[in-house]
Amino acid sequence: MSNWVTYDGGRSIGKTGAAGDLILYDEEHNLGARITLKRGKTFISVSCNFYGWMDHTRFFNTLSEAEREYRSMKTAIVGMMESLKLASSNKLKGWEAISEFVRRFP
Repeated sequence: MSNWVTYDGGRSIGKTGAAGDLILYDEEHNLGARITLKRGKTFISVSCNFYGWMDHTRFFNTLSEAEREYRSMKTAIVGMMESLKLASSNKLKGWEAISEFVRRFP
């Protein structure tokens, strides 16, 4: 997982998003993905962006649950992004990899 770096040099951490949520963690992978953990007034969320493919957001009741899932998702994202890279000429295989990720992390 060493290919994860803090997104935008960490400038997004502590910023407020459009929904009034506070960005707590924000990382980017060199294979083309971003994962962000945000705390709002009534929610905690983890959002993933698979560049050129889609966004996926999950909501949690507690920060500890969201942090645990954030770490789990980071590991799974690397495998999925490697599959997407291999599937670049076969969009169906790419969507299959994304579907499996979303099933695992609803």
